This record gives sequence, C-alpha cells and structure tokens, in this order.
Amino acid sequence: MQQTHVVAIAGSLRDHSFTRLALQYALDGAEAAGATTELIDLREFDLPPLNADYDEHGDSAAFVSKVDAADAVLLGTPVYHGSYSGVLKNALDYCGFDEFSQKTVGLLAVAGGSFPVTALDHLRSVCRSLNAWVLPHQAAVPRASAAFEGTELVDDDLRKRIERLGHDVVQYANIEPEPSTFESDENVGADD
Repeated sequence: MQQTHVVAIAGSLRDHSFTRLALQYALDGAEAAGATTELIDLREFDLPPLNADYDEHGDSAAFVSKVDAADAVLLGTPVYHGSYSGVLKNALDYCGFDEFSQKTVGLLAVAGGSFPVTALDHLRSVCRSLNAWVLPHQAAVPRASAAFEGTELVDDDLRKRIERLGHDVVQYANIEPEPSTFESDENVGADD
C-alpha cells in the first residue's frame, strides 16, 4: 500500500498565524502515523476572488493540483464573525467534487475568544456538500493568544487533541466509501 499523503490548508493570511502553528501540530500527528505531509500556505498562492466565468485564475491550477494529489486534507481556519475565513472559503471554491469526493477531511478552528464551534460546523457542512468524509473528531483552539508561547502550544491536552486529528486523518484516509444512494447521486454540484 502506498504511503498516505496529507495536506493541511491554512486559512489565514496573517504573518504570525496561530492557525498555521496549530496545523503544524496536526501534521506532526499525521507524520507520526506514517504519512507524508505538506502545509499549503494560502499566502503563497495568487487566488483572486473566484469568477466562475473563467476556468483558471492566478495560481488556482497549482493549488487545486496539490489538494487533488492528497489522500486526506486538514482544513484549518481562524474564526471570523462566528464562521471560517473568507480566504479559506475562496480557496475551497476553486475545488470541487474531483478534489474532495470520498476524501477524508479533518477540521481545526482557532479563535481569539471562546470555543469556535460554529466555524467547525460551517466547514463540516461545506465538506459534506462536496461528498468528503469528515472525521467525527475535530479540534479547536479557543483563546489562541494564551494557548501559545511563541510557536509552542502550552496546553498538553490541547496539543494531544490536535495531534490526534492528524493521526486520525491518516488512519481513516482509505476508509471504504459508503455505497451510492439516491441522495448522493443527486448531489451533482452547481454545473447542472
């Protein structure tokens, strides 16, 4: 069996991003489970707001190719107004069923304030609409500025939870998809 490849998409453009820092712990968990990993830093891609009238924009083909090549995906987002970031939404809009259908996805949210549940719920809904298999286990970092000292996550329980997310995305990367149903067959996307 081929080694599992996991990509993590950091939905933050900040230079000192707690989301990127937290995703690195998840990638560490994936590596410990035997996967190869790659952090996709959206600051490195020219992804203008999606205009569906055009096939390609900026670096969209390179970005989509990286997601498509992954066996599993970790999505990390800061919480903005109770949801996930616009930059992550735009990046995901470039992807579709080809990149996500039957692919295992793990979710991570980072908040400056209280527990970021709604952002995780919103991401879960987007991934399910793309027929991804979203892990039941998810991770959240509330009050992020207190959770980190420099680049180190200081809460051991939280670190273990995030590393488990990376481990689980590898463990379930090759899960057998559910059989086709009427509902799943009807979920054909916006092209129809």
